[in-house]
Amino acid sequence: MSYQAEYIWIDGTEPTRKLRSKTRVIADGKKPVIWGFDGSSTNQATGHFSDCVLRPVFTCADPLRGPKDILVMCEVLNPDMTPHPTNTRAAALAAGKKYARFEPKFGIEQEYTFYKDGRPYGWPEEGYPAPQGPYYCGVGGDKMPGREIVEEHTLACIRAGIGIEGTNAEVMMGQWEFQIGILGTAEVGDQLWTARWLLERIAEEFDVDVNFDAKPIKGDWNGAGAHTNFSTKRMRAAGGWDAIIAGCEALGTRVEEHIKNYGEGIEDRLTGEHETAPWSKFTYGISDRGSSVRIPGAVARDKRGYLEDRRPNANMDPYVVAALMTDTICAAASQKSGAAKKSAKKATAKKTTKKAPAKTSATKKSATKKTTKKAPAKTSARR
Repeated sequence: MSYQAEYIWIDGTEPTRKLRSKTRVIADGKKPVIWGFDGSSTNQATGHFSDCVLRPVFTCADPLRGPKDILVMCEVLNPDMTPHPTNTRAAALAAGKKYARFEPKFGIEQEYTFYKDGRPYGWPEEGYPAPQGPYYCGVGGDKMPGREIVEEHTLACIRAGIGIEGTNAEVMMGQWEFQIGILGTAEVGDQLWTARWLLERIAEEFDVDVNFDAKPIKGDWNGAGAHTNFSTKRMRAAGGWDAIIAGCEALGTRVEEHIKNYGEGIEDRLTGEHETAPWSKFTYGISDRGSSVRIPGAVARDKRGYLEDRRPNANMDPYVVAALMTDTICAAASQKSGAAKKSAKKATAKKTTKKAPAKTSATKKSATKKTTKKAPAKTSARR
């Protein structure tokens, strides 16, 4: 019997990309193959040359359909099979391969806001709900609109085999979060985009929209981020503290580049208020949610673990963020390692080329006497 494969891809909408999908019916025993779509309808091609290619990169069970049906996350290629300009996965895959020896891993905390009828879900038609305070990880009454969608999404991710690690209500009413990890540089993007698609698809059933804007409501309300947790093999190992600090320092060397690639509207969200650091200033600190990069308290106690970059927006592209963090931190670690090896090599070479002191005549005589001295007669092993 045939089964359904939902092909999912990222379009070319600016400034923030959106998800698209369509269904292919596949004969039993066959696997998903390369497919295509009309790029002129997704901001990825012109009408006179509109064919774009879909290449499957990640598949999982489709928790919304039958037991044999699947979801197929794809990357977009040009007709000549090169990465399309909107394909950000290619760079993430390259960064992961280049720095594979560091074993970079990610966990991303995806925040979002439910919307209905043009306002955050559960908000009154006019005015505002009660001030922030009771909503974060709250429970009960009409404070927690959207929980039924969150529950269905969580179960759907688990059934699909996606690496969802948890969920919670966020600081603003109608705002929630789920976490995806622990995955590699390209893989975290594959699964986060798929989880986003599932969230939007499930919200459809409730006539609710999912909003990933960085600052959906102006004023004294929290924005929505995608705090990105990062570690290398060295950071996770015993004594990894120095590598964690080095990672924080490395992120501080390319601040402008990261800010430009961390999502649209970042200046509205990173103001220095509402648990953020100003977008124009880089800081890191232990257990400090007002810093650009936070080192969790437990990590500081254990002297090993990971760092959390709190700057990425909810609307960021995980492929872009993961590739950039991998390159920034691992490139700095490579340079440091290379410099240390070069210094050690120089020291060794200097040691081996150092001239031995000239022997005195007395030493020569002593050496001659030693070499001509008869060895004692061997005793027999048998008696």
